[in-house]
Amino acid sequence: MDAYPPLGVVVTDRQGLVVGWTPGVERLLGYTSVEARGRSVAELLDAPVLPDGEPAREGGAAEHGERHPDVSVRHKDGHRLAVAVSRYRLTSGADGAGGGPGTVLLVAPPSGPAEPLRQSLSGWVLQDSPMALTVYDTDLRSVWQSAAMHRLSGLPDEERCGRRLPEIFAGPDAVEWEEAMRLAMATGEEQVSELKGTGLTGLGSRVFSVSATPLRDAEGRTLGVCALVGDVTERRRARERLSLLNDASLHIGSTLDMVQTARELTEVAVPRFTDFARVDLLDVILQGDEPPAGPLAGPVRLRRIAELFLCEGVTTAQHTVGEADVYLANSPAALCLATGRPTLYRDSTAPPIRSYYEIDATPERRARVRRMGPHSWIIVPVKARGTTLGVVWFTRMRETPESFDEDDLPLAEDLVARAAVCLDNARRFTRERAAALTLQRSLLPQRMPEQSAVEAAFRYLPAEQRSGVGGDWFDVIPLSGARVALVVGDVVGHGIHAAATMGRLRAAVQTLADVDLAPAELLTHLDDLVLRLSAESGADMQPPGAEAAGDIGATCLYAVYDPVSRRCSMALAGHPPPAVVGPDGTAEFLDVPVGPPLGLGGLPFESMEVTLQEGSLLALYTDGLIHSGHRDFGEGLEALREALAVPTGTLDSLCDHVVHKLLPEGPADDAALLLVRPRALDARRVAVWDVETDFAAVPRIRSDAVRALDEWGLEEAAFVTELVVSELVTNAIRYGAPPIQLRLIHDRGLICEVSDSSSTAPHLRRARMFDEGGRGLLLVAQLTERWGTRQTAAGKTIWCEQTLAAAGGPLLSLEGTAAI
Repeated sequence: MDAYPPLGVVVTDRQGLVVGWTPGVERLLGYTSVEARGRSVAELLDAPVLPDGEPAREGGAAEHGERHPDVSVRHKDGHRLAVAVSRYRLTSGADGAGGGPGTVLLVAPPSGPAEPLRQSLSGWVLQDSPMALTVYDTDLRSVWQSAAMHRLSGLPDEERCGRRLPEIFAGPDAVEWEEAMRLAMATGEEQVSELKGTGLTGLGSRVFSVSATPLRDAEGRTLGVCALVGDVTERRRARERLSLLNDASLHIGSTLDMVQTARELTEVAVPRFTDFARVDLLDVILQGDEPPAGPLAGPVRLRRIAELFLCEGVTTAQHTVGEADVYLANSPAALCLATGRPTLYRDSTAPPIRSYYEIDATPERRARVRRMGPHSWIIVPVKARGTTLGVVWFTRMRETPESFDEDDLPLAEDLVARAAVCLDNARRFTRERAAALTLQRSLLPQRMPEQSAVEAAFRYLPAEQRSGVGGDWFDVIPLSGARVALVVGDVVGHGIHAAATMGRLRAAVQTLADVDLAPAELLTHLDDLVLRLSAESGADMQPPGAEAAGDIGATCLYAVYDPVSRRCSMALAGHPPPAVVGPDGTAEFLDVPVGPPLGLGGLPFESMEVTLQEGSLLALYTDGLIHSGHRDFGEGLEALREALAVPTGTLDSLCDHVVHKLLPEGPADDAALLLVRPRALDARRVAVWDVETDFAAVPRIRSDAVRALDEWGLEEAAFVTELVVSELVTNAIRYGAPPIQLRLIHDRGLICEVSDSSSTAPHLRRARMFDEGGRGLLLVAQLTERWGTRQTAAGKTIWCEQTLAAAGGPLLSLEGTAAI
């Protein structure tokens, strides 16, 4: 049994012939619409109280109706049943002329426990139903309306009758509504659509479901149309809100960038939810600091990162993005942050709103606000994972007359909650990436050191572009004697772990380079270090789920270039060979003996020495530059050789050209490129003397050194140089072995070198009160910028370097020397 009994609607013409027969009557009496149309309803159902062709009265739309609670009618199968009938007589138009519908019958079964409900159904449909019913003639003029339509239109029956819809309701919605009814009459099919009722007086922005059904007589002539209207505003709003939240989930957070995420939130909200949206974040967050925990009380400093508003149907981004404001404790933003809850304002005279626009805002902003005409506001705190990040403003203005209400608060909160998680993710990523980049910057040289031996340019391309860190490194290290060390290395893997290992290896190479070891010997010491690092970070020491760090491996190229002799000594540890571009532009790879990668242990490394011609170019790189998914190692080397042979002018432009040619789509592995153009030191800036093993030769050598300084225009350095030369030459005669040689090099500073064939290196110490010696090196160390010892194939060299005024450093004063 149906919970609600079927209610049938029958429409007849003036002769009592059926022109309208709904499915409810078909279910109740068995006759289909096709069988019933055109037949006399009284004869069809054998019911004397049904219409018998009595003419309707002129001048009215409908009488109050006649109710017959117990009418016996005949079912199609022949049996009789009792039904309740309500009859309403209609006119066909304003003047009563025409052949339009004459009667509306509401038919419902009255028997059983549902009898009171059945009796009230007809009255409910005509008086209390939210579905508004109207009957129109063929000219689409109203001939009858239900009480719901009366309430909807606000017009009594006598004013509504005989008038078309556009004559009652202004606007394009009324025209569209009428076209739907005209189409229903033309096609004979029911037309259903949803229309916005913004033209209805006093209804605001409403959405209606409209159903237009044609009315025809037995011969198929169109007599009019019946329109059924229902208010589906809330259902439509619920659907729009779900759609808005779904779009927010899809479009907000497409990147790990806080500004872009905030823009996406404003683009989703405007204009579908609000006319104006702005995202303000705590200034401390954008500075990289952690936001304070819990609600924020008192004045707060917020920086706007996204702002979008609707003006005359066009969305425009504001130009005030990036500005920071201090919001006082009684401002809307500060109050929202203090409570931690969204706030709704629908009165511009509310103290927080008035304070913000009259006191907090600048004159330009107040003028812009007056033009926009805001009338309601929702302010929502941005909270994620227990942390407050800022606030979001939603404002409706003249573009949307309908104000925010309490039902809009949950929607605004859901929108901001979805964006808050994305903003927090972007904040955390930005913070972590900043930390990773800081680590990388601290591990790699940001600029080339000051030196005269080479001109250098570099490019570093980590495989993890988002974090910006990797395991490749390069270095240009100034050495004694105006020489320079060139280093390129590659740690196995990439990311933070490889970067940390790279930092330790780079520091070790710099330390070993300062000892002035030969390339092969330096790689041997570096190999031992990698073995120790592997043992210290064994896989069995890692926590569960951590990246395995036990297999630390690396490759390295270490070269030392001497600008005096133009000789370059180098050694490889499992690294690709360097390339040399000759003065004629021909590129070739040096056949350097390749030692094992670092970390294997027990195998030797070999050095190779070459002379670099004037105007040549040396290219050092890691295998990430030549490896890719579409070429092998040999093809990568050939591509590099061709790229290096292209003349581009500066080293920086050549770096860009090589990277573009070899890695057009970015690196699959960490890649580093170091291009070096070697320079030759002018022979006139180098002076060399052989020293006899006789203390009497010391004054003569001092005099020769002073004359060389005079020729170089370095008379100011003569006093200190005399002392240094005297001490170093005397020590070499006394403690060293012949042959002894003195060399002065005028580079950025003044370099003094004394070489002998003894491998015993001196040590700096503090002489006691009655010691006769031990003060020479201390004097040298105090008078010069730096000093040191390096081993050579023939013995050792003791060197020291003075800073010259021409090179940007002050000379030691005579007063300071005397004090020593």
